[in-house]
Amino acid sequence: MLKEQIFIEVYQFRIWVRHISPAIWRRILVRSDSTIADLHYTIQIAMGWTDTHLHKFVIHGKDYGVSLLGGISFSDNPNQVQLNQFNFRLNERFIYEYDFYDQWIHEIRFEKRLPYEREIIYPVCIGGVRGTPPEDCGGAWKFMKLKQEYNEGYILHKILKLLEDKDDVKQNREFNELKYWLKIYTFNKPFVNRSLEHYALNGFDPKHWTEEMELCV
Repeated sequence: MLKEQIFIEVYQFRIWVRHISPAIWRRILVRSDSTIADLHYTIQIAMGWTDTHLHKFVIHGKDYGVSLLGGISFSDNPNQVQLNQFNFRLNERFIYEYDFYDQWIHEIRFEKRLPYEREIIYPVCIGGVRGTPPEDCGGAWKFMKLKQEYNEGYILHKILKLLEDKDDVKQNREFNELKYWLKIYTFNKPFVNRSLEHYALNGFDPKHWTEEMELCV
């Protein structure tokens, strides 16, 4: 997937979603010859998004991203623009926006350069906290409001009530919803890294990613 070059470094980035408290964040390692397209798919997988909405990066005042039919287009080919072309300074920040309606604004900080290790399959997620908000839930402010409602005590109470309900259809529907809200309190790093390795070896397959996400819930 990635072309070998004479000199490769590893870039460490920290990604977090603005306007959410406590913070949802990930720390990732990517090859310096990774492309804009690679970084987009890496963020989608690391954060737990489904890549079903438009997105863009804003780096040095310019927009980059993977164009979608009928959506926003970009002047540069995302499969040709490599991260090493930006000459990031330590602690430099840039923006990744996902879903222009809900406006999930991710702030990305370039933390350090590391030596490339051939035995490691990049990209890799080395840290993170909390699960990603549900898609199409209305954005950061609406998510914060919903999270107050779906606190762990409320979820436990609802599960106990559902166990008394004899309506199997209702039980299944509401159990799935409650399981999703339980997931936002945890971060499954092994699952993310299995998915990142699959991407590194096979590219991004929306069908595979959706199926893996469903199994993880």
